[in-house]
Amino acid sequence: MDTTRRNFLSNAATAVGVAATHNLTRPDNAHESVPSEDTMISTRLTERFGIRHPIVCAPMAYAAGGALAAAVSRAGGLGIVAGGYAGTVSGEPDLEAELARVKSGKFGVGFITWALGRAPKMLTKALQHPPFCIFLSFGDPRPFAAEIRDAGAALICQVQFLSQIDMALEAGAAAVVVQGTEAGGHGATRSTLPFVPEAADYLKQRSPKTLLIAAGGIADGRGLAAALMLGADGVVVGSRLWASAEALTPKAHTDKAIGRTGDSTIRTRVLDALRGVPWPREYSFRFLKNKLTDEWVDRETEAFREFGSLSEKYAQARAQNDLDTLAVTCGEAVGLLKDRPSAESIVNSMATQAADLLRNGSKLKFSSHA
Repeated sequence: MDTTRRNFLSNAATAVGVAATHNLTRPDNAHESVPSEDTMISTRLTERFGIRHPIVCAPMAYAAGGALAAAVSRAGGLGIVAGGYAGTVSGEPDLEAELARVKSGKFGVGFITWALGRAPKMLTKALQHPPFCIFLSFGDPRPFAAEIRDAGAALICQVQFLSQIDMALEAGAAAVVVQGTEAGGHGATRSTLPFVPEAADYLKQRSPKTLLIAAGGIADGRGLAAALMLGADGVVVGSRLWASAEALTPKAHTDKAIGRTGDSTIRTRVLDALRGVPWPREYSFRFLKNKLTDEWVDRETEAFREFGSLSEKYAQARAQNDLDTLAVTCGEAVGLLKDRPSAESIVNSMATQAADLLRNGSKLKFSSHA
């Protein structure tokens, strides 16, 4: 085996806290596996944030409530309660009520940054609970940085383009999340696989102490292991936890998603235009294709001319759970969803599978011959 490659994979095995010769057999029912001390993956994220597993719950609007955040944190990850649109869009769960459901333990609160700018008092209310961190995405985090810092919370900034990292660094972000286009919900055009190592190189040159977290299409231990090998300190998990027992996601939504493939999703700006939500134009929305997208997918210009024309119809669709109109918000990882287990079992199985893969990677055979 090539010496450099051997050392690289041996270090990966050491990162999971066990000798490369130790043999771990993953149980048939991975969701029921509970990682022991020797299968915990130690990274800069786990060490600095004081968590057992380098797994963060995505702050998914309408889905990531207090029960989900608490479950992820109990399992050893970091749960995030979705502050979403900061109360500026109708139908959102009540943030105060969801924060009350966390009760104890380490958790964070996430906001859509441009919406928080319209209701900044929601940040003040959230910080009174108090969260371990604030997770900001889709906008300039700098106007909120001082209040977050003064409250003693860590700042996590999610970016969709490499050019946005400098804003996060200026805001004093403890961690930068780079989100690939594979993610469900809102995002942009960069793909996770090349985005993560490029961001890792960028941070190494400009701010080597800043943590890097990968997001987009990560739904099992394979994704976690891959992200760590690409240079991330941990991962943000959305769609897999969106389809967990504790999520606020309606059962009808997960029933529709399970059994579908990544081909069944679409990323478009049409829906935001029609429902009248003023998203910046660089961001689009990924969800399952439905009758509305079949009708409008090639009519984006027309949709923006008719901005908000379906706002009442969309509100009715939400109330009636009409999935021909309403977005079932999940990413390309929908093809990996087979069930709706507990969040704890999801976190545990991801950690166990990733540890198994990283450890066994050191056993690969290499030849120096051409």
